[in-house]
Amino acid sequence: MVSPFFIGAIGNALWAGAPLAAVLEQAGVSDAATEVVFWGADAGDVELHDDIRDVTMHQNFARSMSLNDAMNPENILCYEMNGVELPGRNGFPLRLIAPGWYGVANVKWLTRIELRNRRFMGKFMARDYVTIRKETTEDGETVWAETSVGPTRLKSAPARVTQGDAGHRIVGAAWGAPIARVEVRIDNGPWLEATIDRSEEAEFAWSIWSLDWKDAGPGEHAITSRAIDAAGNVQPAPDDPWIAGKQTYWESNGQITRRVQIG
Repeated sequence: MVSPFFIGAIGNALWAGAPLAAVLEQAGVSDAATEVVFWGADAGDVELHDDIRDVTMHQNFARSMSLNDAMNPENILCYEMNGVELPGRNGFPLRLIAPGWYGVANVKWLTRIELRNRRFMGKFMARDYVTIRKETTEDGETVWAETSVGPTRLKSAPARVTQGDAGHRIVGAAWGAPIARVEVRIDNGPWLEATIDRSEEAEFAWSIWSLDWKDAGPGEHAITSRAIDAAGNVQPAPDDPWIAGKQTYWESNGQITRRVQIG
C-alpha cells in the first residue's frame, strides 16, 4: 500500500541558474511558436502493439508547456542546488525548475529545448503522467477526461503529534499556493485554525503550521487538515467530485487524515 504522504511528496531546496525567458528571448522565438518542449537525456524503448499499431520507439523523457507558461520569469535553467554544483541525481549539468509545477515538469539532464507550433504529445505528456477523471455533465451524462499533470495543486498534511508539559501539539505542512490559513479537525469536531510559521516563509516553499491540542484523551484519534489559499480556494475533501471521480493518483490533493494513538 502506498502512503498518501508519499504520493505528491515534496522537498525544499535553493536553486540557482539562468532565467528561461531570457534564454528563449536571446535565442529568438518565432511568432508561430506556441509550445516549448524540454528534452532530457534519460531514454528507453517504448512498445505499442494493438490492432492499429505495431511499433517500437526509442523515446527520451520529454515534457512541454505552453509558450506563455514557459515565459514566466520564475522559471530557471538550473545548474546549482543549495549553493553547490547541481548533483548528478538532481539533473546535472542542467535541469528545468518551474516553481509551482509538479516535479514531473521539471525535466532533468536537459539536452535541448525546442519550440513548436502545435501541442507536443509524447509518452510522458499523453500516456504517462495523465490524470484520468470521471465527470458528470450538467444534464447528468457521465464523461471521461484525461489531462496532463501540470501546476501543483493546493495541499496540506498533518505530519506528527508531539507531547510537552502543556499538552500535545499537532504539526504539519501546506503547499501548492500562497497559504492564507490552515484548519485542523480532530475526530468529528469543528475545524480549528492552526498557527502558520511565517518566520522563514518563501513563495514556493511549504508553510509549516501547528495547533496546540490541550485536552487529548487516551485512545485513537483522527486528525485531518485542510489548506485555504490566498484566493479563497479550499483543499478538497475526499468526497469532492474532483477527488472522488479521479481514477489515477496524480494530482491527489484531497484532505489527508492521520490516525494517532494517545497513551
